Amino acid sequence: MSAGMMALIAVVVIVLGLGGWLIATYNSMVRLRNMVQNSWAQIDVQLKRRFDLVPNLVESVKGYATHEREVFEKVTQARSMIQSAQSLEQRQQGEHMLTNTLRSLFAVAEAYPQLQANQNFLDLQQQLSDLEAKIAFARQFFNDTTMKFNTEIQSFPTNILAGMFGFQSMPYFQVDDLQREAVAVKF
Repeated sequence: MSAGMMALIAVVVIVLGLGGWLIATYNSMVRLRNMVQNSWAQIDVQLKRRFDLVPNLVESVKGYATHEREVFEKVTQARSMIQSAQSLEQRQQGEHMLTNTLRSLFAVAEAYPQLQANQNFLDLQQQLSDLEAKIAFARQFFNDTTMKFNTEIQSFPTNILAGMFGFQSMPYFQVDDLQREAVAVKF
């Protein structure tokens, strides 16, 4: 074989190898992005179940704690914020607000022994507790998947390809500052 033919074969092998790497890397980024979107959808399913359960819980407490109007208004405001959210970040803010108001709602409920003995309330409280555990697991899975995706698209040389195809980092589902603080209950 001539030197020109060897050079041509070398160029073809390099081009095919680079093309294979580009395809594999692009497909990996798409797979990870889809996993992030799927993991958010799993959180969303659990959050929807909680969203639907909250009005029943509020109605149970309202029958006993009619003068705790501020807590009920905050629950309604949080649910409204979730419904009108236009982005993942806005949705997360609404969910954080709902979590905080639910803590306040349960703190109010503790002041009413008759409510604590009501089977309907206890069932709703157990359902919500179960949902919160599922939400916590789903959030952890979402953040793990998001970390894998973000690491992939930020690592060299993949970051060059990610930039060319418009892959952008995804936000983590984080705890806001209010959730780090103890809930203050005032009577």
